[in-house]
Amino acid sequence: MDIRKKITFNYVALSTFSTLLLCIIVFFLFRENNRYHFLKRLDDRAKIVASIHFQKDPEKIKYYKNLQKNGLEELIEEEEYVLKINSHNSFDYNTNLNLPNTFYTNILSTGKDSYEKDNKYYLGQIFQENNQKYIVIVGARDRKGKDTTVYIVKIMLFGGIGFVILAFLLGRYLAKRVINPVARITKEVKRISASNLHNRLPEVKNSDEISDLTNTFNNMLDRLETSFEIQANFINNASHELKTPITTIIAESEIMLLKEREKHEYVESLQNIYSQASRLGNLTESLLKLTQTGYDGQKQVSDIARMDELLLDVKSDLDKIYPDNRVSIKLNFAPEDSNLLLLPCNKPLLELAINNIITNGVKYSDNNEVFVNLTANKEMIKIAINDIGIGIPPEDIPHLYEPFFRGKIAAKYIGYGLGLPLASKIIRMHDGELQVQSEQNKGTIVTIIFKKGNIKKSNV
Repeated sequence: MDIRKKITFNYVALSTFSTLLLCIIVFFLFRENNRYHFLKRLDDRAKIVASIHFQKDPEKIKYYKNLQKNGLEELIEEEEYVLKINSHNSFDYNTNLNLPNTFYTNILSTGKDSYEKDNKYYLGQIFQENNQKYIVIVGARDRKGKDTTVYIVKIMLFGGIGFVILAFLLGRYLAKRVINPVARITKEVKRISASNLHNRLPEVKNSDEISDLTNTFNNMLDRLETSFEIQANFINNASHELKTPITTIIAESEIMLLKEREKHEYVESLQNIYSQASRLGNLTESLLKLTQTGYDGQKQVSDIARMDELLLDVKSDLDKIYPDNRVSIKLNFAPEDSNLLLLPCNKPLLELAINNIITNGVKYSDNNEVFVNLTANKEMIKIAINDIGIGIPPEDIPHLYEPFFRGKIAAKYIGYGLGLPLASKIIRMHDGELQVQSEQNKGTIVTIIFKKGNIKKSNV
């Protein structure tokens, strides 16, 4: 069953239930109202019957009988009885009355009671005259009340059927109005594929859930289009970067195999092949590391590391690669409570990310001083890496995290444009934030911030 039919069915079901409940309530209230008013009429009759019985004056008796006949509405099958009470639990019984004992008992104990049998009502109450008590019983059939009850039942029955039909039509109209925007979105979505990700859903001006759904889907398409473009650029650049050393190696080998060469030529050729092979190996390793860092932090995080110790380990590795580096690790502002320095992480990957950033500072400052400052508190851990190097032009900053992107100034330095994108992915994988501030020819400040409130609980 599709959603349109479900909405229609549920609307009809709820409408039918509500109508049925309303009809039942109206029926019982109407019936009780009829009963109340008919018993009120019987009460008036009982008072007149008592007055006629007690009066000794023929003129007054004639007056009350005339009032009973002409002044009050005629009752159907009207019966009147006056029963003398002998004691607190005995009275003169009339054999024409076929009423239950509880009816008389209630009258004697409370002074008044009513009874219904086959749509005929009996009202009994006690009157007193000259210290003598009497039970006055008046009975009549409420045919009018029965007829009006049947009439109202017919109205509710046919009205209810008509309302259910109307609810069905309104339900279909409501379902159509609710589902049509979703159906339109579905139709538009089916037309969007990888070849036309630039298409967008038409905007809905109403600020409702459909408008939110449209905006959310368009935002998702923006992200997908950007991801596809980055992926396409990555593949193009990667193929180009990999093709160059492979082509050089193949060409160098073919040239050397054409004829016999001198020893120094072989050595020179092997050195060239070795250089290109090393470049190819480093590039492949960087690409593998880049692809191995996903966005699922739950799978990647496995350690809890102290950030001060991690920075010292990074410095130790740098000292092996760049023995004359001028990197200074500043721990002056590190907290005394070592627990504030703990971070759930994939330690090797996080070391790699920080190593890449510091190495960039060393490389692009021509081995000038690089300062690494560590601060931490209950809310966050912050690492600031400051170098005095060539800086980054403003137009290059938006492209820093694109793989293989290299600015015009940085092109003269050896590299592949993978270090910072790799570091960015690793830091984002750890729910961290990477901020870059730079001014050309003055230096760069790279700040890494891990806000503890953002760290996934499953990672701790």
